[in-house]
Amino acid sequence: MDGKLLFRTADLQWTREPAQCRIAPDRIEITTKPHTDLWQRTYYHFRNDNAPVLQMETGEKYFSFIVRTDFSGSSRRFDQCGIVMYLDPENWLKASVEYENDRFQHLGSVATNHGYSDWATTAIPADVKTMWYRFSRREDDYCIECARDGEAFSQMRVCHMWEGAGKIRFGIYACSPEDSSFTAVFTDMALTECAWKAHDGQQPD
Repeated sequence: MDGKLLFRTADLQWTREPAQCRIAPDRIEITTKPHTDLWQRTYYHFRNDNAPVLQMETGEKYFSFIVRTDFSGSSRRFDQCGIVMYLDPENWLKASVEYENDRFQHLGSVATNHGYSDWATTAIPADVKTMWYRFSRREDDYCIECARDGEAFSQMRVCHMWEGAGKIRFGIYACSPEDSSFTAVFTDMALTECAWKAHDGQQPD
C-alpha cells in the first residue's frame, strides 16, 4: 500500500457554483465571477461569502488532501484559488496565492472561527503560476502545507477549528474579489493517509 486513498471527483459537490466549470476525473477548471470572495469582519469590517466552493464530506479524523493549482490566468488584484474547508459562512479555512501586481503575489492562508477571519501571508514573485497544497487533519486540528514541486512541502499554518471536530467538508475554491474573472485549474488531486504526524516533542500537561 502506498498510503493513497480513493479520491473521486464524482464525490465533490458545489456549495456555490462558479460562472463556468469543467470537471473531469483528473482535472477541474473553475472560471470565477467578479466580486466573489470569502472573508468575515476582521479589519475590513465587511463580510463576503460568495466564492465558488467545490467539496466532499467526510467523518475521517486523520487524512491528507493534495492538489496542484494553476493560476496562470490571474491578472487582477486578489484573484485567487486554492484549498478550502468550508463548514458554514462563519467557520472555514483556506489557502491560496492571491495576485497583487506584476512584481509580487501573496501566498497565504485564512482561518475563520465564529465569524472572524485572519490572514497570514508571505510575498512570492509574480512569475509563480502554480502551487501545490497539502491539507491535513488530526481530529479538530489542521495543517496546511505548500510546495512548488509537489514533493518538498513546507508548513504554512497549524490551527484549531472550533467547529471542526465532526463531519467536515473540504476541497477547492477560486474567486475574484474585484471586477475580474479568470480560470483556475486543479490537477493531481489525491487523498492519502495523514502526512502530518503526531507530535513527538514536549508532552502535554
